[in-house]
Amino acid sequence: MILEIFFAAGCFWGVEKNFESIEGVVDVVSGYSGGSYEDPTYEDVLKNRRIQSEGFLSVLKNIGLSDEEKAKNKNALINHTETVKVVYDTSQVSTEDLVKNFWEIHDPTQLDRQGNDVGNNYRSAIYWTNEDQKNIAIETGREYQQLLNSKGYGEIVTEMTALEKFWPAENYHQDYLLRNPNGYCPDHSTGIKFTELASNEQFGQDIEPLGGKEIIVIGPEVEGTCLFCLEFERKVTSKYQGTIPLRSTPASALNGFEIESRTWATPTIIFIEDGREIWAHQGIMSSEEFYRALGDFKLGEGSEPHKVAFNEGTDKRFCVQYQIFKDTPEGIFVDKLSGRPLFDTAYRFDSKSGWLSFTQPVNNEVYEIV
Repeated sequence: MILEIFFAAGCFWGVEKNFESIEGVVDVVSGYSGGSYEDPTYEDVLKNRRIQSEGFLSVLKNIGLSDEEKAKNKNALINHTETVKVVYDTSQVSTEDLVKNFWEIHDPTQLDRQGNDVGNNYRSAIYWTNEDQKNIAIETGREYQQLLNSKGYGEIVTEMTALEKFWPAENYHQDYLLRNPNGYCPDHSTGIKFTELASNEQFGQDIEPLGGKEIIVIGPEVEGTCLFCLEFERKVTSKYQGTIPLRSTPASALNGFEIESRTWATPTIIFIEDGREIWAHQGIMSSEEFYRALGDFKLGEGSEPHKVAFNEGTDKRFCVQYQIFKDTPEGIFVDKLSGRPLFDTAYRFDSKSGWLSFTQPVNNEVYEIV
């Protein structure tokens, strides 16, 4: 049987390429879905990407709504999200395998973004075309939520609903990475696989170095028994969106690491490179203390980026970064350390000063009015 299902997991170029590589997938088309206006174009979804989204913590919240209640929810303009139509042969690949692949190739806990691609046009979504797909989406979502929770991730915010309409994107978006092999294709996956359910992985299972830079937070041997660890998670790690991997584990689960600091105190935050401790802190850290330490670790003390970030420094006029970023395409500039949005190119202007200039920062993000 030939069926269709629709996925949104960030920039559709990479999502399209991923599903095209799966045996049993007949066709993949990039396009737009989930919005409240007709005939969307790429320019439309970019223009409307800053509309505040309510998010979709669970499709269960929408089950049982009356037609009147559903109509009320559609009064406001809703933007479309970049979506791919996946046509597949059920005799060669199952719906469950495709949906599980969807969960694994992106981070479904990120609201209105995937990594540095920020905006409601990059929101996570599944649009089904039959009841079987719906049931599989909900059940696998529950399973993946358990896996995410075990790794310290937050709640899934994926939009899950029946498909209303799909508009194919412009021709230049179709098979983009096939025609441009070196094109933009970031990996936004969490690295968490459904196979971990089968292996019954529990908190405290041995972990090994990932290679390169990473952060390890040492917690208690019994999960949830350290109040300071829970506070550190609530105030710091649950909001962390940086590019350096961060994992939480009891000390007994460390395997293959070169750790010099004592790890009896929890939390102990250890900055690691290639499996070897670079710096560590025993006890809870404030958000300011954590990001200062992260800045030293990632940027290097005394470096120009470190000076700009922490010592009220300023890049030189017409510096290399200015030349690189002054004419970037539409998008969001994000903080190097936290991964949080800073400035939207929609508010960029040429001040003739030699510095990147914006009329305002991204609302409700990492800035302070003094």
